[in-house]
Amino acid sequence: MDGSIFIQVILPLKLEWEPYYLVETPVAAGDRVKVEFAGKDYVAVVSAADVTPPEQLVDRILYVKAIVRDLPPVYAQEIAFWRSLAAYYLCTIGEVYKAALLRDRVAGELPEPSKETGREVHLSPEQERAVGEVRNAFAAGKTALLHGVTGSGKTEIYLELARETLAAGRSVLFLVPEIALSRQLEDRVAAVFPELQVYHSAKTWPRRAAVTKAVLDAPEYLVLGTRSALFLPHHNLGLIIVDEEHDNSFKQDSPAPRYHARESAIMLSVVQGAHVVLGSATPSLESLYNAETGRYAKVELKQRFHSGQEAEVMIVDTVAERRKNGMAGCLSLKLLEQLSRTLDAGGQAALLRSRRSYAPAVQCTECGTIPKCPHCNVSLSLHIHPERLICHYCGHTEPYTGVCDHCGGALQPLGAGTQKIEEELQAIYPKARIARLDSDASQSEARTIRQFAKGEIDILVGTQVVTKGFDFAGLSLVAVIQADNILGQQDFRADEHAIQLLEQFRGRSGRRGTPGLFVIQTREPHHPVFARLGEHADNTAQLLEERRLFGYPPYTRLIHLTVKDTNEKRLNYLSRELVQSLPLACIGPYTPVVDKIADQFIRQIRIMLPRDKFLQERKRQLQRAVSDFEKNHKYPGHVIVDVDPV
Repeated sequence: MDGSIFIQVILPLKLEWEPYYLVETPVAAGDRVKVEFAGKDYVAVVSAADVTPPEQLVDRILYVKAIVRDLPPVYAQEIAFWRSLAAYYLCTIGEVYKAALLRDRVAGELPEPSKETGREVHLSPEQERAVGEVRNAFAAGKTALLHGVTGSGKTEIYLELARETLAAGRSVLFLVPEIALSRQLEDRVAAVFPELQVYHSAKTWPRRAAVTKAVLDAPEYLVLGTRSALFLPHHNLGLIIVDEEHDNSFKQDSPAPRYHARESAIMLSVVQGAHVVLGSATPSLESLYNAETGRYAKVELKQRFHSGQEAEVMIVDTVAERRKNGMAGCLSLKLLEQLSRTLDAGGQAALLRSRRSYAPAVQCTECGTIPKCPHCNVSLSLHIHPERLICHYCGHTEPYTGVCDHCGGALQPLGAGTQKIEEELQAIYPKARIARLDSDASQSEARTIRQFAKGEIDILVGTQVVTKGFDFAGLSLVAVIQADNILGQQDFRADEHAIQLLEQFRGRSGRRGTPGLFVIQTREPHHPVFARLGEHADNTAQLLEERRLFGYPPYTRLIHLTVKDTNEKRLNYLSRELVQSLPLACIGPYTPVVDKIADQFIRQIRIMLPRDKFLQERKRQLQRAVSDFEKNHKYPGHVIVDVDPV
């Protein structure tokens, strides 16, 4: 072994240790190497060079197969960020590296990142004041929470802060929750910064790799992207912008790391020495709590940029309307009257239905059977063009005959999804240009949004994507169909999420000084969430007090353990055994509303930890307990740990 040195590496695997290897060629931390592990070859990152392994391992350590030259080294700051994520979200650094690997391909060339000078940013006095307050927050070493009403011009503030950061020779990361939002913002940001780079999963592999290369090569850069852009090889970051910070799309569900981009951005800022601004018209209670306790500095924008008023709210009681024949299918005559007025005036309308499909379920008119997915404990949804029944959880599909398999009776659609609403609108307004925005729509999401923004579509029907932070100049009427489904969540955050979604959707209308109208069709017109919208009330203090009384976040830290197994009897036994083995108080195991997905039965365990100086140690105890349980019961891969679930 003369001239050879021992190194430790990070493999893209769920490993609780960093394996040792031998290398004959000098390498440094961050270099990439090809190694064999458990009979397979992997590209690993050197985490430490010239180390001394435990004596009992020396004879079993393998040599590195090759030094990888076509991938760039990993910055020390990146590895530090990965370690922070792994520690916080109770996963391994290998799982974080695996997520980061998605950016790595042999890079193509970017078209000639334009040499044109972008337009200037012009701010109103209100925006100038807000920028000054954000600067003060940064000077005090605090994250800035920009709480601006919809249409207040938060984007212009982001652009001014980005301009100042780039002028100082530092880089900028601009995060948005959805690809659709990224696409609409791209033109606005590129008009100011022609060198803009855009990164998200809808980009081709060569394009993403080219952005990675551009980030590596540029002394400073501006990247607009979704949460995956956090894993680019960042350096010299001076500013991280998290727009729509409340949005649940910032949370990674699967696989590990199950991170939230908002919290992860703050971890990245610590490693990079960067400032962070979080923006939203409806901030999360966690962020409002952090502002209340002094961790964040709150900056408010209370005026709309174009001096428009918030949309008026009209609540339609669908139960009462049906009694007096005031409904046409799933649309109330009151809503149709407002739609007609909007179209006659040359305006646009957007309708929200939280369920895609033609109907969420079908039922036999004779025996009452509701067809269910054979792999999940949920009903199958009816889709048309072509007609088929689809499971929205596992994707199972079967042909739709309209005949019950049990008794031969006729199947009847229950409720209405986006497809049926679109069909009803086409029948009522045959001359209107109507489009649908959901994952089943035939044309691309980007094209539909672009056409609606240009006024080429009169009525847009969609799922929750239509509520996001788009800027549609001609949109004057927004409406929610079957709004009760938004409330029907078995979760302590249900009211918060419903308020955020509805307030965001309300803010899409009347953004250019023209009055907007927000119509809510509901069977529960007196629900507190709808009452708040109608009264323009801010019940943040009430929601926080309820959370405090019941010991929910943000006053505690919540961790969910999800146990999955194809054998329900074994699952029941082992999930109870897991609870007994945990060193912390917990609730469960309990059966969730949807207790079987893709042939796997599900049980959940809830753990709430106090926010004190022992929090991280308790999390480590939990991680060790779960790991020991999986080893002792030979039950690997069955327990999912989710820190800060949404």
